Amino acid sequence: MKNTLKAFVALVLSTCSLIAQEESSLLWKVEGNGIQPSYIFGTFHLIPQEDFVFKDKVEKAIKDTEVTVLELDMDDAQTMSGMQSLVMLEDDQKLSAYMDDKEYELLDIYLKEHVGVGMSAFNSSKPLAVTSMITIAMMGKQTVSYESEIIKRTKADQKEILGLETPAFQIGVFETQSYEKQIDQIVEYVSDTEKTTTLFADMITQYKSENIQGLYDIMNESFEEDPEFKKELLDNRNINWVGQIGELSKNQKVFYGVGAGHLGGDQGVINLLRKAGYTVTPIVD
Repeated sequence: MKNTLKAFVALVLSTCSLIAQEESSLLWKVEGNGIQPSYIFGTFHLIPQEDFVFKDKVEKAIKDTEVTVLELDMDDAQTMSGMQSLVMLEDDQKLSAYMDDKEYELLDIYLKEHVGVGMSAFNSSKPLAVTSMITIAMMGKQTVSYESEIIKRTKADQKEILGLETPAFQIGVFETQSYEKQIDQIVEYVSDTEKTTTLFADMITQYKSENIQGLYDIMNESFEEDPEFKKELLDNRNINWVGQIGELSKNQKVFYGVGAGHLGGDQGVINLLRKAGYTVTPIVD
C-alpha cells in the first residue's frame, strides 16, 4: 500500500547522485549549445496557500525572458475547455463498471463528505477526474497553483505563453494504465488518509527546501512496482521536452515551468540537458 499511495501522489504532482545536494534548486539556467540563455523552474501543481512562496529569483527569471512555456498552454481558453471532454468516458461506458460495490461505496461516501457530491456525479468520467477532486479535497485548505501565478506574471509583462504538450497527450499518458488499476490506487489513497496526508506533507517540505534529491527519492520509490508507467509519465516526456527546449530557445530566451518531479534523476530534465551538451546551472537564493 505504501508504494501505491506514493505512486498516486506522484501522478498528481509529476535527483540522483549525478546532481549533488549543494546544487539543489528549483530554478536552473540553461545556456550554450546554440540556444539563448533560458530558465527552467520546477513547479508544484497544487499546494496549500500557506505553503506557497514565489521567490524573487523566479520573478526575475520571468522578467529576463521573452516567452513562458508550461507543460500546457493554460492561458488558451480553447485548449483548456477541451480538457472536460477528454476526461469523459465514451457514451456507453460507466466508471462504476470498473469497480466492485465495496469500492464504489467507499468512494461515494468520501466524495459526499469531502466534495459535496457522490460517485454518481463522476460515473461518466474517467478515473482522473475523481483523482483530481479527491486530491483537492485531501489538501483540506485553500490551494494555489504555481502555474497560475506564472501565467499572471507573464501576462502582466504582455508576453506569450506556450505549452510543451496538449491536453489530449497528457490524458493519453494516464490511459496507458487500466481504469481498474487507477481505481485501485484511488481506493488505497482514501483508505488510509493519514498516510497520504503525511506523504503530501513530506513532498511539500522537500519542495519548499528546494531539495530536488528528496523529491526524486520519493517519486523514484513510488514507481518501483510500475516502472513502465514511470517511463510513460516521466522519462519519455522528459526526453521530448529536452528536444523542444533546443528548438524553442534557439532564437528567444524562454522561461520553462514544469513539475518539479521532472527535474531530477538520470532521466530527469537537468541531467538530460547536460548530456545534450547544455550548460545547466542552479540559481540559488
